Amino acid sequence: MNLSLTLNDTPSLSGGITIKSPQELDSMRQAGQVVAETIAMLVRSVERGMRTKDLDVIASQHIARLGAKPSFKGYRGFPATICTSINEQIVHGIPGNRVIQDGDIVSMDVGAIVDGYHADSAVTVSVGNVTPAAQRLVTATRTSLEKGIRQARAGNRVGDISQAVQEYAESLGYGVVREYVGHGIGRALHEEPSVPNFGEPGKGHLLRTGMVIAIEPMLNIGGWGTRSLTDKWTVVTADGSLSAHFEHTVAIQEDGPEVLTAVQ
Repeated sequence: MNLSLTLNDTPSLSGGITIKSPQELDSMRQAGQVVAETIAMLVRSVERGMRTKDLDVIASQHIARLGAKPSFKGYRGFPATICTSINEQIVHGIPGNRVIQDGDIVSMDVGAIVDGYHADSAVTVSVGNVTPAAQRLVTATRTSLEKGIRQARAGNRVGDISQAVQEYAESLGYGVVREYVGHGIGRALHEEPSVPNFGEPGKGHLLRTGMVIAIEPMLNIGGWGTRSLTDKWTVVTADGSLSAHFEHTVAIQEDGPEVLTAVQ
């Protein structure tokens, strides 16, 4: 989740680069499992005819049932527990009365706090009879996240993650969103470093054991340009093309990346 976090937001991030202790990582693992279980419930629940605010209620109740708090509600004034972004909406969609239709692709972004530590993840799902092009976009975005995660290793740099996402996405002809990026995460929802989905290998911050980052590719069928709606939150593709979004919270470990928001 990158609520209003753009590539140029680094000076306003609420935390610097932090190395997490084993105890802090344990709290983040717990938060990650709350997020993973909530997303799994949302994926099982989403169907045509639902309003997006129905999904928000499901997530809010589930996070509370698990003894956690939502990361997003009230953050910079955001009014809901989750983000729901449909079709041409990229990120930060506010749940409301919009009805999910057959053929929609729906992105759901969830964050939770346990013992003061955040975890953050997003998924895009296909509802009913989606077009082959829409399904290919969803699959490619998920795969681009997997390719980025493989580069989240101690000794690599942020640019290695960025380049892996960009190279794969652009090889398939997709636009890679540039204005909105991944981020460090921990006691603050947004910490340094920024993790763009485009860049050069060997560039950017060095990845060290104990760092935790949120990697979140956003791919468009059309160009990479974006614009914001009048609600001042929802970001859509500038050309009206479909967009998909996937995200995981990943800890840099000595033996490779640990995905904290994967279902255990």
